[in-house]
Amino acid sequence: MSVSSTSLPELALLFLRLGTTAFGGPAAHVALMEEEVVRRRGWLTQQQFLDLLSAANLVPGPNSTELAIHIGYARRGWAGLLVAGICFILPAMLIVMAFAWAYVRFGTLPAITGVLYGVKPVIVAVVAQALWSLGRSALTTWPLRIVAGGALVLGLLGMNELMLLFAAGLVMGAVRWPTLAHKSVPPALLKLVGAVAVLALLPLVLGLGPGQPATAGAAAPLGLLPLGLAFAKIGSVLYGSGYVLLAFLDADLVQRFHWLTQAQLLDAVVVGQVTPGPVFTTATFVGYVLQGWRGALVATAGIFLPAFVFVGLSIKLVAQLRQSPLAGAFLDGLNAASWALMAAVSLTLARTALLDLPTVALALVSAGLLLRYKVNSAWLVLGGALVGYGLQQAGML
Repeated sequence: MSVSSTSLPELALLFLRLGTTAFGGPAAHVALMEEEVVRRRGWLTQQQFLDLLSAANLVPGPNSTELAIHIGYARRGWAGLLVAGICFILPAMLIVMAFAWAYVRFGTLPAITGVLYGVKPVIVAVVAQALWSLGRSALTTWPLRIVAGGALVLGLLGMNELMLLFAAGLVMGAVRWPTLAHKSVPPALLKLVGAVAVLALLPLVLGLGPGQPATAGAAAPLGLLPLGLAFAKIGSVLYGSGYVLLAFLDADLVQRFHWLTQAQLLDAVVVGQVTPGPVFTTATFVGYVLQGWRGALVATAGIFLPAFVFVGLSIKLVAQLRQSPLAGAFLDGLNAASWALMAAVSLTLARTALLDLPTVALALVSAGLLLRYKVNSAWLVLGGALVGYGLQQAGML
C-alpha cells in the first residue's frame, strides 16, 4: 500500500479525539476508525481497511491500537505510525491515570455507572453500522459469506482467534486454488505463516502466560525496570480479549511476583474496560498503584511498545500479500474471519448493553441518526453519556 499524504496535525487530532471518545472495546474502536478514515475522510478504501484490520488481528497485542498504527503509516509513513499510535493511547492513559490517582487517594473507584449505561447502546449502533459497511466489502462472494458464517459460529463457541483466522485463510486458498494460473505458494505467505507460528508458540516455549504454577513466598523485587519488562513481555505474547489480559496479569503480577492483590487487579481491569481507548491501559492503572506516575508511564510504554514493533515489521509483508492471487485469497479469508470476530464481540456487547426499553431506544435513535443524517459518532457517544448520567442523577438507575 502506497503512503498517502495527510498532515501530522490532522492525524494527531483525529486519534486524540478517538482516544478520548472510543468507548466499548476493540470492536467499537474499529467501527469508529472505519467511520472516520473510510466513510468520512476517504483515506482508505474498504478493502485496504480490511487488510490492515486482518494484519492487526494476526500479531499479538492490542488490535485496535495496532490498526491505528497501520492507518498512521498508510497516511504519513513512519512519522504517521508514531503519531497515530501515541495519540490514540495518550488520552486513555491520562484518563486511567486520573482514576488511579483517585483510587490510591480515596481507596475506591469513581462511580460512572450512568455514563456507561448511556454510552453502550450508542456503541452497539456504531458497531452495527460498521459491520454492515465492512461486510459489503469483505463478503462479496458466497464462499466468503459461508466462511464468515462458520467463523462467527466458531467464534461464539470460543474457538481460538488465531486458529480461526488461519483456518479461514486456508479455506479460501483451497477454494480458489483450482482457478489460479500460477499455483506456487508465494514467499510472502510463507513468511507470514512462519512469523505468526513463532509468535503464537513463543509463550509455550518460554513458559509465559496463564497456567503457570503460583510461587509461594515473598514478593519479587519491584522497580521501574522489572515493571516495564513484565508489561513488555505481556504485550509481546498476548492474543485475544481483555479476559485473556486478566489471565496474564493474574499469572504474573498476582501469582508469580506478588505485586498486586486479586482485588486490586480486578479494579484495574474494570477501569481499563470502562474508560475510552485501548483496554491495555489497564497497565497504566497497575503501574500507578505500584510505582506512582513514573510506574504508570513505564507500564504503559512496556505493554504498548511491542505493538509498534510488530506493525513496523509487518507493513511490507501485508503489501506483498495483495500482489499474489493465492496470498490474496488467503487474505480475503482472513478479512471474512476478522469480520466474524468483530460480529461475535458485537453480539456480546449488545447483550450487555441493551438491558431495557431506554437502552433499546438509545440504540435505535443512534442508528437512525447515523444512517439518515450521518451524525458524527463522537457526538452520539457524548449524548448517550449525558442521558445516562442524567438518569443516574434522577435516581432512575
